[in-house]
Amino acid sequence: MANFNITPSDTTTFILMGIPGLETAHLWISVPFTAFYFIGLLGNFTILFVVGKEETLHKPMYLLICMLALTDIVMSTSTMPTALCIFWFSLKDITKAGCLTQMFFLYMVSIMNSAVLVTMAYDRYVAICNPLRYTTILTNARIVIVGLMGLTRAVLFVLPLPLLLSQLQFCTNRIIPHTHCEHIVVAKISCGDITVNRLYGVLVAFLVFGFDLTLVALSYGLILRAVLRISSRRAHQKAFSTCTAHISVIMISYPPGLLSVLTHRFGPGLAPHVHIILSNLNFLLPTMLNPIIYGVKTKELREKVGKYTC
Repeated sequence: MANFNITPSDTTTFILMGIPGLETAHLWISVPFTAFYFIGLLGNFTILFVVGKEETLHKPMYLLICMLALTDIVMSTSTMPTALCIFWFSLKDITKAGCLTQMFFLYMVSIMNSAVLVTMAYDRYVAICNPLRYTTILTNARIVIVGLMGLTRAVLFVLPLPLLLSQLQFCTNRIIPHTHCEHIVVAKISCGDITVNRLYGVLVAFLVFGFDLTLVALSYGLILRAVLRISSRRAHQKAFSTCTAHISVIMISYPPGLLSVLTHRFGPGLAPHVHIILSNLNFLLPTMLNPIIYGVKTKELREKVGKYTC
C-alpha cells in the first residue's frame, strides 16, 4: 500500500484501492459485477424505451416504473465505472472534487429511489382501496410533481454531506479502501474530527429511510385491512397479486441498504472486503432485478416488451 502514498502537497487527489485484501482477485470479481451492471442497464433502458413508445402505457404506474428505472441507472452508473476501471486497468486516482461529486449523486439518487418506492406504495393503496377515484387522485401531472418534490428532498438532505467533507483536513493518508467514495469511508481517512459527519450520516439514513419505510408499512396496512373486509378469496388473490411486484422490489431495495449502513458504522469486526462487496451489491442487485420483476409480474408491460423484443 506504501506505493500509493501521496505527498502532503497533493491536496486534490485520492486513491481508491478497490477491495483491499482481494487485489489478486479483482479481475474475477469484475465478471459478476460487469454482468449485473450491463443486465441492469439493458433491462432498465428496455423499460424506458417500451413505455416511451407505447401510448397505452402513459399512465401513473408506468411513469413511476420509469422513474425507478432512471434512479437505478444513475445509482449503478455512479459507482460501477469507477470500480471497473480499478478492476480492469488499475486506474485508482480520483480528484477530491470528483469524489465529492460521485458521493453527492450516489446518495441523492438513493434517496430519490426511496421516494419513488413510497409513491408506488401509495399508488397500490389507491388502486385497491379507491379504484373508482384512481384516475382522479393519481394523474401523470401529480406524479411528476411528487417526483420533483422527492428530488428536492434528496438534494436538501444530501448536499450537507459533501459540504461537511470538504471542510475536513486530509493529511498524508489519501488512500480510500473502497471501490467508490462512500461518505463514512472518506471521512475516516481525514485527520480531523468527524463526529458531525458520523451523526449526520446516521441521522439521514434513519430519518429518510425510517420515515419512508413507515409510510410504506402504513400503505400496506391499509391495503391489508381493506382486502380482509372482502369475503371473496378470488378478490383477495387479485388484490395481492397487484402488490407482488412492488413488495418484491421493496425487499431487495431496503434491507441491503440498511444492512450496509449498519455494518459500516456498528460492525467494526467485519472484514473490510465484506463491507465493500455488500455496498456494491446494494446498488447492483436492485438495478438488475427491478426491471425483471416488473417485466414478469406486470402483464401489460410484459406483453409490450415481448412485442418489441420478438
